[in-house]
Amino acid sequence: MMSLWVRKSGDFMINRFKSKMGSLGSIRFCSRKSPVRVPFPASFAQNVRLLEAHFRFCSRRFESGKPETISDEVDTNQVLDLPEGKVKFISEMRFISESTKERVPCYRVLDDNGKLIMSSNYAEVSQEVAVKMYTDMVMLQTMDTIFYEAQRQGRISFYLTTVGEEAINIASAAALTFDDIVLPQYREPGVLIWRGFTVQEFANQCFSNKADYGKGRQMPIHYGSNKHNYFTVSSTIATQLPQAVGVAYSLKMDRKYACVVTYIGDGGTSEGDFHAALNFAAVMEAPVIFICRNNGWAISTPTSDQFRSDGVVVKGQAYGIRSIRVDGNDALAMYSAVHTAREMAISEQRPILIEAITYRVGHHSTSDDSTKYRPVNEIESWKVERDPVNRFRKWIERNGWWSGEAEIEARNSVRKQLLHAIQEAEKVEKPPVADMFTDVYDCPPSNLVEQEKRLRETIKRHPQDYPSDVPV
Repeated sequence: MMSLWVRKSGDFMINRFKSKMGSLGSIRFCSRKSPVRVPFPASFAQNVRLLEAHFRFCSRRFESGKPETISDEVDTNQVLDLPEGKVKFISEMRFISESTKERVPCYRVLDDNGKLIMSSNYAEVSQEVAVKMYTDMVMLQTMDTIFYEAQRQGRISFYLTTVGEEAINIASAAALTFDDIVLPQYREPGVLIWRGFTVQEFANQCFSNKADYGKGRQMPIHYGSNKHNYFTVSSTIATQLPQAVGVAYSLKMDRKYACVVTYIGDGGTSEGDFHAALNFAAVMEAPVIFICRNNGWAISTPTSDQFRSDGVVVKGQAYGIRSIRVDGNDALAMYSAVHTAREMAISEQRPILIEAITYRVGHHSTSDDSTKYRPVNEIESWKVERDPVNRFRKWIERNGWWSGEAEIEARNSVRKQLLHAIQEAEKVEKPPVADMFTDVYDCPPSNLVEQEKRLRETIKRHPQDYPSDVPV
């Protein structure tokens, strides 16, 4: 009934415009039967464009639920005609199995030794892009090592690494354009590296100094950058997913040739926001790519305690979303999958779900010791035998695009840049106390004013309990 009402309303308003608005201009609407050209005065152009967009999207979305014509030979008593389509009646009682006979296969292009698998279907990567992908993975890997050590030395309060997941970060970023909007979880700093976020900007955020875009109000690794179309990281799990669908739908309404990409870990799929977001995206046909980093562990919870389904990829089909399972440690496979998913999402205006199979080699964060809940030999096996950085390096070396000399030079250069960035970040003063109370209200309410007053009074009474490098 709703779809019928929308279509009838659309036809009525289109015909109303045709009869009332003269012939000074025209705009094209998509009705349920055929395109209709409607005349309109130039002064009404903006309103008509909005109306056109609304009914074009609505008619397309509800068209999929339009009942098919029933053949005269079919007994209509054996068919249930629903808004979303027809369902046949059967006399046999059948339950849908809780699982398929075979697990969904995992797409890969390079084997564990970086050799191209024969007859692989993948997107071509130029030498320039491939080398940048590799050097950015080296940057990410080295940054994780140095910043992790800085936290252990007490120089920053917290850190979280991406060890073992570098390919998912960099390869997915390489397959996008800068117009595509990213809503990360918290283990995707590689996307920012690819887009030009500097090591100094990373250091400023982790050291919470005055140059930090978040003004020191976020924990370390909670990066964000408007100029890089990268939403600020939020610690709360999965809240970015429904937000990403809303952003994607806004791109759709504005007819932008771009999509939204959002990331989540396997543990995040147990959150209600994950399921709400998938359904939201499917119904609204939003151009959004969900990338799930299935790394085996949600802190100390293994995937066997997260779900009984065949991983995450099958959840997409349940919501009517095209999905694929990819070897997340294969940079070429990740690049190809995201590159293709982006074209589908934009050209077909549809959501895509990518399950990237990988392994979290590092601890969950500096607050975690993963050896307490998983065997050390398992960690070492993934670190040595399935390292995504080494695998991709072997491939570009076989192509003659990389050498041992280039490797030494790149790693030395990256390390110097990072150490210098940390030294500079430590010299910059901290944001003032006043910044804790700004950027929310135009005129701060009385309770917030009172809180700031009491904080300043407390600092004056107990200066020894507060950092001396924070301007009061």
